[in-house]
Amino acid sequence: MKCGLLGEKLGHSFSPQIHGKLGEYEYLLYEKQPEELESFLTDEAANPWQGLNVTIPYKKDVMKYCDNLSERAQRIGSVNTLVRRDGIITGDNTDYYGFLCMVKKLGVSVAGKKALILGNGGAALPVKAVLEDENAGEIIIISRSGENNYENIGKHADAEIIVNTTPLGMYPNVGKKAIKLSEFPKCEAVFDLIFNPLKTALMLEAEELNVPHMDGLLMLVAQAKKASEIFRDITIDDSVIEEITADIRKEVMNVVLIGMPGCGKSTIGKLLAEKLGKNFVDLDEVIVERAGMSIPEIFAAQGEKEFRRIEAEVVADICKEKGQVISTGGGVVTVADNKHPLRQNAVVIFIERELSELGTKGRPLSLSRPLQDIYNERIDAYNSWSDYKVSNIDINETVAKIQEVL
Repeated sequence: MKCGLLGEKLGHSFSPQIHGKLGEYEYLLYEKQPEELESFLTDEAANPWQGLNVTIPYKKDVMKYCDNLSERAQRIGSVNTLVRRDGIITGDNTDYYGFLCMVKKLGVSVAGKKALILGNGGAALPVKAVLEDENAGEIIIISRSGENNYENIGKHADAEIIVNTTPLGMYPNVGKKAIKLSEFPKCEAVFDLIFNPLKTALMLEAEELNVPHMDGLLMLVAQAKKASEIFRDITIDDSVIEEITADIRKEVMNVVLIGMPGCGKSTIGKLLAEKLGKNFVDLDEVIVERAGMSIPEIFAAQGEKEFRRIEAEVVADICKEKGQVISTGGGVVTVADNKHPLRQNAVVIFIERELSELGTKGRPLSLSRPLQDIYNERIDAYNSWSDYKVSNIDINETVAKIQEVL
């Protein structure tokens, strides 16, 4: 069976991995420009696909090529799943099922709540349908130029549920968001349909504000499971949704190690990466490569401020990628803007070690001041930036403990 994902830009899709876990059928990525859409969908001899998922920007465009539409697709006005049997194309919408699973998993009731949907594209329509069916109160769609837009969004500051359906903040243009969540003091839950990065800027703000939130990975898996059922006319147990979501998250997640200079991050990181089957990246090594000089030479020639600027660039570039174990410099936490880039795809581990055990050779700041003073300045950041703290007494035991907490 020949299936796949149809969209305009698909280079970093997780869909082939997900469908590979759902069944033994071919699943390819079909990147098509708008002018290629008609021939791809209608010329069966040249494009003999049997099942397709559809993503940005074609969820509405494909509807005119469907011979039949499911009742759900007709009601929603958007299609993200196509199946072709005996030359007949039927359109359906499994995003509805995916978002419903997302709402149920977070466990926050939307009944009677005022909801904001950010974006008015094809993804917004099934979200609206789910919210209606779950008895949400007032549902407001925010667009760039409609009656309710980002210029006057302040009049909806009483929103209790917020759903981002826009691609704002999606890889590779990470770090962006449509709103400041702090301006919505009554917000009880945030859903972001983006799953790459695992934590968008909106998700990270929700995390800091202790607002219940969920990224779009579970929705992606849930809608893929429903699509696979449609492709093959079978039933798949719902238990696979959380199993596959957890598997994908483990595969793509970064593990970031922070802590004082000389605490063993690089040594631990190399061994941990080997154990986990992930790439190892030492941010200090990347900085040296980019600068063309050693870290002591950077400090001597250009000062700490320039070093921190280069370090921030490296953090932003490296940490938006996935599937890595990343060792950071001890002072990475001294620049607050590094926190979100480090955390966007990662579990962050604070490696703690007795100050008397820390090496100082080749470390300009460690040699210039008492280690206790440096530690006192950074300890709050080490604790607040990390998900777990692991003591480094023995390298192998430390790596084993990190594997355990993961």
